[in-house]
Amino acid sequence: MTQAASQEKHELSPNKMGTQPIGKLLFSMALPMTVSMMFQALYNIVDSYFVSKLELHQDAMNAVSLAFPMQSLLIAFSIGTGVGMSALISRALGEKMEDRARQIAGVGLFLEIVMAAVFSLIGLLFARSYFALQTDNAQIIRYGGDYLSIVMGICFFLYAQVTLERLLQSTGRTDKSMICQLVGAGINIVLDPLFIFGYAGFPRLEVKGAAVATVIGQGIAALVGIFLNLKYNPELSPAFKKIRFNGRIALDIYRIGFPSILMQSIGSAVNFSMNQILIGFTEAATAVYGIYFKLQSFIFMPIFGLNNAMVPIVSYNYGAGHMERVRKTYRLTIAAAVIFMSLGALLFLTIPELLLGIFSPTDEMLSIGVRALRIISLHFPLAGFCIIAGSVCQAIGNPFHSLLISVCRQVVVLLPAAYLFSLTKVLDNVWLAFPLAELVSFILSFLFLRLTIRRAGREVG
Repeated sequence: MTQAASQEKHELSPNKMGTQPIGKLLFSMALPMTVSMMFQALYNIVDSYFVSKLELHQDAMNAVSLAFPMQSLLIAFSIGTGVGMSALISRALGEKMEDRARQIAGVGLFLEIVMAAVFSLIGLLFARSYFALQTDNAQIIRYGGDYLSIVMGICFFLYAQVTLERLLQSTGRTDKSMICQLVGAGINIVLDPLFIFGYAGFPRLEVKGAAVATVIGQGIAALVGIFLNLKYNPELSPAFKKIRFNGRIALDIYRIGFPSILMQSIGSAVNFSMNQILIGFTEAATAVYGIYFKLQSFIFMPIFGLNNAMVPIVSYNYGAGHMERVRKTYRLTIAAAVIFMSLGALLFLTIPELLLGIFSPTDEMLSIGVRALRIISLHFPLAGFCIIAGSVCQAIGNPFHSLLISVCRQVVVLLPAAYLFSLTKVLDNVWLAFPLAELVSFILSFLFLRLTIRRAGREVG
């Protein structure tokens, strides 16, 4: 069979996102992504586990915790661009417009390269200044500056990995996307102890070693992503020859993706502010807050995997005019997310001491952390609904609904409530801001999801 005939046959073959039964389709796409996200969460925990074994482990944990808002900002721009690019590609494929899908992919790759260069420069120039703004503890500034300057300074690998994974996800090849994440996470886990403690002849780099292991893992995962796209993603592999800027497509990408960027950027600013509130009580509270984010990633990451599997299905079927498949997809996804998040809340409520014990906490950290995990985890089931509902709105063209929800949750409720509760001088009261904010988010998510689906139904007819 000639290459042209093979390509023609491929173009005429129905995409599984428009034909397979929804339950089977969602499960087959979500399973590899959920597994890879679980593995990603595991390596996040392993990263902090080894850091917590250093002699000055509370300072080391604080350095990583205080770096988290800036890392979130770094990731926000990559993920947000990827969300917009992926949704547009899936919709274009649903409309049988493969040339446009490839053009969108080329523009997405260009945008990710530019952003990586900007953040690399920021990290190399301002990493230590960022920590000096938050604390006068010289050890935290040294640890944190070393860590962040590497993670941001060599962020090109992260941006490449995220973009290449999104290209695979947008065509339904989530099993291939999983390979990228597993390779990156696996290498990171193996290299962490070698670089942090200097085992097997490697240099002892302490906290800096965690960053080195991370960027090496990202770099190799990116190389794997290039190979998988070229070999197994024929719809989009020609896009590697079309990496260029197109203003109209860039605007379309950010019309969908900018709310994700802004939401995560707001989250970064809120986390920065929360660290300042908590450090006013004790440095141990800031360390606990960082540990919480590592632990909750093990609960939230699978939901993000499920969510990432749902988005191309919803986008494809919306583009193809199959609204009943859209409804079945998001309803099944919401049910699965709420059940899983409820199980996660149960873990935090029943065994917080065991979870915190992973990170060699001091007695003060353990005392604070047990109560913190139990209070904060009350919002997990509501969060499962909100994550999926917001992404449904994004996938079918109403991204600003999820943006408004995020702003209300974090800026209007969470941060002001945390500050007001901190005035009581009782640390436990600060943690109550999380379930309160999620309750507001749930109400808004429910209303906006109904409005979005009704409007989409009228448009499709």
